[in-house]
Amino acid sequence: MELDRREFISTAGLGLAAAGMFGSTAFAADAPKTVKVGICDWNLGGACNPDLIPRAKEAHLDGIQVSVGTNPDNIPLRHAEVRNKYIELGKQYGIEFHSVAAGGILNEIPLASEPQSAVYVIDAVEAAAALGAQNILIAFFGNGDLRLRDARGRFRNISDGPFKEYELDARGVTRVVEVLKQIVPRAEDLGVALGLENTLTAKQNLEIIERIGSSLVQVYYDVGNSTSNGYDVPTEIRLLGKDRICEIHLKDNGKDVQVLTSPNVEVKWEESAQACKEIGYDKWYVLEESGREKRFIEDTQANVAFAKKLFS
Repeated sequence: MELDRREFISTAGLGLAAAGMFGSTAFAADAPKTVKVGICDWNLGGACNPDLIPRAKEAHLDGIQVSVGTNPDNIPLRHAEVRNKYIELGKQYGIEFHSVAAGGILNEIPLASEPQSAVYVIDAVEAAAALGAQNILIAFFGNGDLRLRDARGRFRNISDGPFKEYELDARGVTRVVEVLKQIVPRAEDLGVALGLENTLTAKQNLEIIERIGSSLVQVYYDVGNSTSNGYDVPTEIRLLGKDRICEIHLKDNGKDVQVLTSPNVEVKWEESAQACKEIGYDKWYVLEESGREKRFIEDTQANVAFAKKLFS
């Protein structure tokens, strides 16, 4: 399928530069119902806010990835009244909560080094079970990056091939493995997958998962992040396979967030979609895109239609 780049929408999310990704509303009429598309709540308009559920419905979304909290003093999903409001409004508007994200909080207070961080992962697991979600997102960006930095703070590419692979922080990875081994039994009891979203290759993630030793530890795959890091996205999707990907973030990390229509789309959308079809991926696709300023609804409707058409 040949996509017109002029139709792509420039957006941004989570402090990551993001520019145009999704096509026009021309796809909406015949978008199949079998592909479910959600959105990160920070792109919906604010983290941990159930009052935004009607907005998700208006934007033609099927679900929301809910943030567990934003900092140690603000973990809303610990509270029954907040969880109940999500459940009630979700039923009213037909919105599902497919995953809970321990995102920004772990990027500031890393699982690889800070003991208290394990509590936020457990918070996310328990909140996911309460909301009927099958997955959580465990983030490793910013302070939590698992790649080794040199004296200048740079990452070292150890690949000789056309696609990159960075040296790991072995001590940090070992710490993560040890912590998640302790959390896995609780996740298994509740039937919640632990999704690793990070800056590593698929191969490196599989090695970490093997060390932890649980089928419920999976990869939360982000096509935009992996593309920006220089990884071969379609090949990685095939390598991971359906059972090792819990959900997929959709965005395109453009080079200039100020541009509203991007001529420099980086993600190989058609090839990535073909890889998802080949492995039989039938889980959630999650927009990490906000749309243009003051055009959230129409841009998100177009993004949803595009994703449903592309990945059907």
